[in-house]
Amino acid sequence: MIVSVASGKGGTGKTMVSTNMALALGEKLTFLDCDVEEPNAHLFLKPEKELVELVTTSVPSVDESKCTFCKKCSDICRFSAIIVVGTNVMVFRDLCHSCGGCMVVCPENAISETGRELGTIEYGQRDSIRFVQGRLRIGEAMSPPMIKKVREASFPDQLTIIDAPPGTSCPVIAAMNGTDFVLMVTEPTPFGLYDLQLAVEAVKLLGIPAGLVINRCDIGDRKVYEYAERQNISVLLEIPFDRKIAETYSRGKSIVEEMPEWKDKFLRLYRDIELHLERLKETV
Repeated sequence: MIVSVASGKGGTGKTMVSTNMALALGEKLTFLDCDVEEPNAHLFLKPEKELVELVTTSVPSVDESKCTFCKKCSDICRFSAIIVVGTNVMVFRDLCHSCGGCMVVCPENAISETGRELGTIEYGQRDSIRFVQGRLRIGEAMSPPMIKKVREASFPDQLTIIDAPPGTSCPVIAAMNGTDFVLMVTEPTPFGLYDLQLAVEAVKLLGIPAGLVINRCDIGDRKVYEYAERQNISVLLEIPFDRKIAETYSRGKSIVEEMPEWKDKFLRLYRDIELHLERLKETV
């Protein structure tokens, strides 16, 4: 099973939820930090780093001695990553989505592939938790290709927990797409509700079952609860606005280890996800 922990709004506590659920389970699993622009799950899981792998993506390289400047490559590129100006071909490597269309349509075979660095993937281990995180190269504009590379590190016969990036744009879709369950983390504030609504619409488009964790549940109002009820989304866990929890998190410690009473709550959260999926199977 693959569980993706996501949030429409940044700072709601999805890394706290994903890391504590992984630690509470205490079983063999893979943890993927797909927030490749700002990975931080390692601060709480503290894995022993074992391997760093360079990740590249393909971009076109043009041999102008073969090129007839027919513009077929620029016509097919939706992202204007390659354009022909007179007798010059300009390649904008940062705009390229590595689809290979320009190479396919080139009648002179003047275009070949070359590599562009995206960033690195780091592998590590924390007890029974296999840890993988992506780290995007500084200045790199596109994170979905890196996220897809991190996703490839999951094992099909093992539980995978994904810490997704915040928001509802392409990086989040890349992290959530194809997972079995999305655990959305929000807070009961107007900003939390607004961004939750966007996240719910994205999850609906992907057709993935979802549940809700409400962090800092005793602030704000009840509108998030009312929205969840209207959308038939189960609230699987509530976390109070607690000073001890905040202090534990700010020191890079895990709640389940510093406050043992929370271990059962995170275990129950995972069991509720399993029950939710079992009920869905029974109704199909």
